[in-house]
Amino acid sequence: MSQYVFKMPDLGEGTVDAEIVAWHAKPGDAVTEDQIIVEVMTDKAAVEVPAPVSGRVVSITGAPGDKVAVGSPLIVFDVSDGAAADGGAGRPANVAPDAPKPVAPTGAAKTGGVAAASAPAASMPAAAAAPRQGRVMASPANRRRAREAGIDLSTVAGSGPGGRILRGDLVAAQSRPAGADVSAETSAETSEIKVIGLRRLIAERMSEAKRNIPHFAYVEEVDVTELESLRLHLNLSRPAEAASLSYLPLVVMALTKVLESFPQCNVLYDAERGVLVRHRAVHVGIATQTSDGLKVPVVRNAQSLGLWEVAAEIRRLAERARSNKATRDELAGSTITVTSLGKLGGIASTPIINAPEVAIIGLNKAIERPVVHHGAVAVRRIMNLSSSFDHRFVDGYDAAAMIQALKELLEHPAMIFIPKVKSK
Repeated sequence: MSQYVFKMPDLGEGTVDAEIVAWHAKPGDAVTEDQIIVEVMTDKAAVEVPAPVSGRVVSITGAPGDKVAVGSPLIVFDVSDGAAADGGAGRPANVAPDAPKPVAPTGAAKTGGVAAASAPAASMPAAAAAPRQGRVMASPANRRRAREAGIDLSTVAGSGPGGRILRGDLVAAQSRPAGADVSAETSAETSEIKVIGLRRLIAERMSEAKRNIPHFAYVEEVDVTELESLRLHLNLSRPAEAASLSYLPLVVMALTKVLESFPQCNVLYDAERGVLVRHRAVHVGIATQTSDGLKVPVVRNAQSLGLWEVAAEIRRLAERARSNKATRDELAGSTITVTSLGKLGGIASTPIINAPEVAIIGLNKAIERPVVHHGAVAVRRIMNLSSSFDHRFVDGYDAAAMIQALKELLEHPAMIFIPKVKSK
């Protein structure tokens, strides 16, 4: 038997190890060159690693959740004649494989992912009693297996992170009699979900940010009545290809203008060097909730974009994040973050700073309520801004002044589009 030992590749950007998120091959499987065999998670994103050769899997290293150092054996192939799925002998061991391709974090990754291909524990749910609604989460390989087996994925309850359908779920679904009611046998059961991949990364980063950054929270009330009128008017005359305008692009436009006067808030803190890196360009992270978890795609150079360009970029990035197509570059490099829960935004919040940034702006729910306006009670549309700042580098006065400047623009939105007069 001729063996090929494939080691954990160098995934770039100083990566020293990677976490196993999901195996797509197991010992005994025949694989072809470039077939995805494992999904791993670095501290940046998920990466799908293809097979460097064709052959039969002899052994694998690590289970989902385990970390494997770069350069350590990851998987061993039998590349003897006849061992490959296509009958080929595979590539010689001295030929370097192609670099793995970065992909957006999936359910395993800014959140978990596909779990190992082995059958699930007996406590894991199998087929659902009725088709479920919404997007079905499953890897391309498991979708193919389902098609070949005649399984309707909408009737399978996924046991992976975020309800992702694993190979073991398909095995269980095949073994269950047609029409079987699983509700009674699963209602009293519990399931354990290992915290791996992106969900683990989120947990670690949030804990680290909250532990290491002295957060200074500041909440201010903003009258967005005029902003709402402008938004509605712009939507009536928007370009044919443009999506309906929300508050978010207008807030981003206002924020880029405000940061001209508060550059200390458009900063990244390099803790290793003890240096604050101040940016002229404004790269706005847009906190985006997806079925896989929270992702933060980045609108780059927002200060140089027009309103419809900002709106289009936010829409494009959100769609790519939610469909797991966002690249590593699209999910990194923000200098300040804006977060919004839309209609679920509540009265106020205390957002956690997206380190190494030093500020985050949160939009709360906009509602109409009676307020005193120009000396009389009137119904106005009110929204709170909830912000957090790194108090090590942003003083309370500067933080409050920045939010007040942002409030001024949002309450008089025409000012957002008037160029700033430069002093002589």
